[in-house]
Amino acid sequence: MNYQEAADWAAERMNSYRTDPGGWRSCKRTNEVSISWRPSTEFHGNLYKAEGVIPAKPEDVFKCLKPETGGLRQKWDQNVDEVVVVETINDNVCIVRSVTPSALMKIISPREFVDVVKIKKDEDGTIASMATNVEHPLCPPLPNYVRGLNYPCGCFCIPVSGDPGKTQLLGFFQTDLSGSLPQTVVESFFPTSITGFYSNLTKAVGKLVA
Repeated sequence: MNYQEAADWAAERMNSYRTDPGGWRSCKRTNEVSISWRPSTEFHGNLYKAEGVIPAKPEDVFKCLKPETGGLRQKWDQNVDEVVVVETINDNVCIVRSVTPSALMKIISPREFVDVVKIKKDEDGTIASMATNVEHPLCPPLPNYVRGLNYPCGCFCIPVSGDPGKTQLLGFFQTDLSGSLPQTVVESFFPTSITGFYSNLTKAVGKLVA
């Protein structure tokens, strides 16, 4: 499998989501994040867009998001039990296996995901982490876990003009949890999960990044 091509495709799709304003419907708003959705063109589910401002510079926000074995993500993200970099393709692309705990009072059982992740830094200071599902010979399905599929997803850490101590965090999420979950369960889970993601990240940046 050509992992570089898969990573480039994910990045292309992510940039198209970022520049296409059409069809978004608001579904949840808090003090930290505004979430909207539209039907995914990649699978039979929804694409979620989340927008919020984190009180830290992009480099520090990215430190909490960076895919690395045993990294900061495991310490603050309640929806992640383990992150392992399975293979480094080059300085900007790697293969990551992540494991998530059960959710919604165990209605959603533990999941595992295998993704190719591309990191891109733009001249304006934006740092992006973009991913999509792949298969990898070192990642056979784990027993007692359901293999979920992430379609093009990730985050843009965008500098806030005039305030270097803040980051606009633009995230896109589209995940096929697989299994036989009712659609109502899936649609209730993601907005709540994304809200927690932004809230916990905001707290973590101040505590974990010196």
